[in-house]
Amino acid sequence: MTLAGARSPQLLQIVRFALVGGVNTATFYGFYLALHPWMPYFAAYTLAFVLSMIGSFFLNTYFTYRTRPTWRKFLLFPLTNLTNYVVTSVGVYALVEWAGMNDKIAPLAAAAAAIPFTYLLSRRILVPTAGTDTAPAEAGAAEPQPAPPLRASR
Repeated sequence: MTLAGARSPQLLQIVRFALVGGVNTATFYGFYLALHPWMPYFAAYTLAFVLSMIGSFFLNTYFTYRTRPTWRKFLLFPLTNLTNYVVTSVGVYALVEWAGMNDKIAPLAAAAAAIPFTYLLSRRILVPTAGTDTAPAEAGAAEPQPAPPLRASR
């Protein structure tokens, strides 16, 4: 198997993660804009974040990582988004209060810095490890094969 062939399942996973991220960002922003007239921008931001995170859990579970949702994963998933929340919250505050950015645009700008962290942490939580979950095999991915035993040279 070539290096490109070995990487294709992970590359497809990253592409699916990006697609889910786009849907999640649009969902978050829609909630934010709908809530913003009724509450202060940071409260609207926080509530929109929580609502979109629930949707993100299910999209990432079923579509990105193709695994089954469990209560354990659902309860741990917010931990993976804690980094996202902290990075984007500090970013939103800094962009609005210190840089004078429009409070309707600042959440989108702040979200970009958190993307790599969110991918790595969500993958760690949602992708089953041996013996903890059963997930359908990635389409086109070969099952891992055990390494051949080492032989002593003579």
